Amino acid sequence: MATTKVAPFQATAVDSIPITVNTLKTTFRSQRTKPIEYRLTQLRKLYWGIVDNEAALVEACKLDLGKPTFETYISEIDWLKNDIIFTTGKLAGWMKDEKPEDIPLTNKLLSPRIRKDPLGTVLVIGAYNFPLQLSLGPMIGAIAAGCACVLKPSEVSPAAAMVMKKVVEESLDSSAYAVVNGGVPETTALLNEKWDKIFYTGSANVGTIIAKKAAETLTPVVLELGGRNPAIVTKHADPRLAARRLLWAKSHNAGQVCISQNYIMVEKDILPAFIAELKVAIKEFYPNGTKTSPDFARIVNNRHFHRIKKMLDESRGKILLGGEVDEAENYIDITVVQVNDIKDSMIVDESFGPLMPLLAVDDVEEAIRIANTVHSTPLGLYPFGTKAETDKILNEVISGGASVNDGFFHGAIPTLPFGGVGDSGQGAYRGRASFETFTHRRSVTKTPGWMEKLLDVRYPPYNGKLAKVRKTSELKPNFDRSGKQIKGIKYWLGLIFALGGESSTGTFVRWAFTALLAVGAKKYIETGNLPFLK
Repeated sequence: MATTKVAPFQATAVDSIPITVNTLKTTFRSQRTKPIEYRLTQLRKLYWGIVDNEAALVEACKLDLGKPTFETYISEIDWLKNDIIFTTGKLAGWMKDEKPEDIPLTNKLLSPRIRKDPLGTVLVIGAYNFPLQLSLGPMIGAIAAGCACVLKPSEVSPAAAMVMKKVVEESLDSSAYAVVNGGVPETTALLNEKWDKIFYTGSANVGTIIAKKAAETLTPVVLELGGRNPAIVTKHADPRLAARRLLWAKSHNAGQVCISQNYIMVEKDILPAFIAELKVAIKEFYPNGTKTSPDFARIVNNRHFHRIKKMLDESRGKILLGGEVDEAENYIDITVVQVNDIKDSMIVDESFGPLMPLLAVDDVEEAIRIANTVHSTPLGLYPFGTKAETDKILNEVISGGASVNDGFFHGAIPTLPFGGVGDSGQGAYRGRASFETFTHRRSVTKTPGWMEKLLDVRYPPYNGKLAKVRKTSELKPNFDRSGKQIKGIKYWLGLIFALGGESSTGTFVRWAFTALLAVGAKKYIETGNLPFLK
C-alpha cells in the first residue's frame, strides 16, 4: 500500500483546459477508446490504482470530512473496486448489438439492430460528500462506454481531489482521461467547452447553471441533485426499527447524504414510542456520544457548518435530543427537533447534515398532503407501515427512488439504477445504467439489393399505391370510440389459446401445467393412482 501523504490542493491552470479537452477529443476521434480490450485494460488499471492508493484515499476522506475509515471503505473504496469488477465482467454482454422488439415480419428482412456507440468526450463533475464514489463512479461508466472523459472533483473536498488526480494520472491513458482541479474559474472554463455529455452531482442551484450552459450547445446532461426527502412513520410501523434505520440514515457521513430523509412525519399515536426508541438507538450507536466517537464524521467545512447551524438556530421547534455544536471541529451532533409547522427552517431547506426534524401528523393522508406540498419531486421517499399504507404512499408521492421500511437502502445497492425525478435530477447511473448513460443506442438497418422490387411502392408516382401500402401495414383498432376494448373473435381465441397468460412464458407455463394435469387425470382413470404421488 502506498504512502498516506496527501499533496496540498493545487488548481489546474485555466489556460491548459482547452488544450486538455482538445487532446481528449482527438483521441476519441482516433477510435482508440472504442475496442473492448482498451476499455477493460483502463478499468483494470484504475482498480489497481485505487488499491495502491487506499491509505491515501482513507486519509483524504478523513482530512476532508472526518469520515470514519469503515464508511470510507464501504461507501467509497470497496464500492468502486466492486463496481469495476462487476463492470469488467459484464461489459462484453452490454456492448453486443441488440435485436429490437416488436419488429413486423416484413421489416425483419432489413436486419434491424441496436448498436451501442460511445457518446464521445464527456465531463464528470463530482460532489464533496462522497468524493470518491460520486466522482470515479460515473467515470467508470464513461470508460466502460468507450468515451474519453475529464473528471472535475469537488474542490470542497480538496484532499480527495488531489489523490484522485494522482490515481487517474498514474493509472489511465493520459490522452483519453484527465482530472481538472479547481473552483469556479476552472469549472467555468470547462463549461465553455463543447461536450458530448455532462454528468453533474451536487446542488440544484449549480445544476441549474450547468443545465442552462449546456442548453446553449444542446449538450445532454445527467443531473444528480438532492431534495427535501420525507420519511413517514405510520401508527402501525415498528417504532424500534423505524428509529434505528432512520437514525442510521442521518448519522452516516454526519447526514451529508443527498438521499437521506430531510424530515420525518410521525403519526401522533406512535410519536412518543418513536422518540423513546430514538433515544435508545442513539445510546446504542454512540455510547459515549458522537463527538468522541471514531464512527461519526464532521461537516465538510466552516461554511456548511454555519449553514446547518443557522437552520437549527432559526427553528421554532423543540430540541429533544442533541444540539451540541463545536465550530473548531465543524462538529454538529445528531439533533432531533420536534417542529409544528412545514414552514419551519428545518423543513423548508435541505439540511444535508445530522438534523432530524419530527412533525406529528394525524394520519397517512395528512402526511401525503404535506410531502407533496413541501417538495413534489424529492430524491427519496421512506414510508414505514403496513403494506397497504406504504403502497398508498408510493402511489401518491412521486420520488426519484424509495426504500420501504428503511432509510435509503435503494441507494446502497450498487447495481440498481439511481437517479432523481423532476427538480431532484434527471438521468440515472450505477451498474449497467452507468454504461448506458454514456452510450448512444443507435438503430441500424441494412437493406439488401434484391429488395428493390418490393420497395417500388414507396417511389413516386404515388397514384394507386396507397391501398397497397395499407394492405400490408395498416393496423386495425381493437377499441371503439368510447375507448372500450372490442372483444371480438380474435380476443377470445387469444385468451383461450394463451390460457390467460400475458406473455409467451406465462402461456407456456400454463400449457405445461395443463398437460401435466391431463396426463395425471388419464393415469388416474386407467389405474386409480396419480404418477406424481408414488
